[in-house]
Amino acid sequence: MPEPVQRSFILVVATIILVALLALSGIQPFDRTTWVLEVFPVVIALPILWATHQRFPLTDLLYLCILVHGIVLIVGGAYTYARVPFGFYLADLLNLSRNPYDKIGHFMQGFVPALVAREILLRGQYVRGRKMLAFIIVCIVLAISATYELIEWAAALALGQGADEFLGTQGDPWDTQSDMFFALLGAVTALLSLSALHDRRLKALPGRDIAS
Repeated sequence: MPEPVQRSFILVVATIILVALLALSGIQPFDRTTWVLEVFPVVIALPILWATHQRFPLTDLLYLCILVHGIVLIVGGAYTYARVPFGFYLADLLNLSRNPYDKIGHFMQGFVPALVAREILLRGQYVRGRKMLAFIIVCIVLAISATYELIEWAAALALGQGADEFLGTQGDPWDTQSDMFFALLGAVTALLSLSALHDRRLKALPGRDIAS
């Protein structure tokens, strides 16, 4: 199918999947407040994607990555990150002392925003030079990660003991630092593994050039 139709189709499918999962996860989440806080980015992102898909359509690659990130957030919201069954499976498999699902969430918090930032910076030709591009993207991801940690801090102050499920520290005193490290790891992984493919998908956008 033509590229514009393919991207629209992917956005439609992603929206259907995410809305269905939001509805299912919201029926009886483990903790309602945590669910609201965790799925809020998905609720915000979907209208923005639809509002901009005509004048600023994203690559199909990015739409797919956003879908995966949304699923990770919704699952974490439904169970709370410390109780996701897949996390317990990983903990047993890797002989870990805690459920690591929240680290998957923070990895995706770096992986997907890195591609979003890369797409915006390249299409707007805001940055020249690939090394500077990578540096700026990593800085943006770390800024997003730090902002999220500040939001968690604010939630802890506002909710008191009720914020434990949202924070998901599981007794780890270095949870904030490791969260940011996994976001950094996600950004670097995205840049190393998908930059070439991302460039090809950007060139497939009609009338779009990317900076060299």
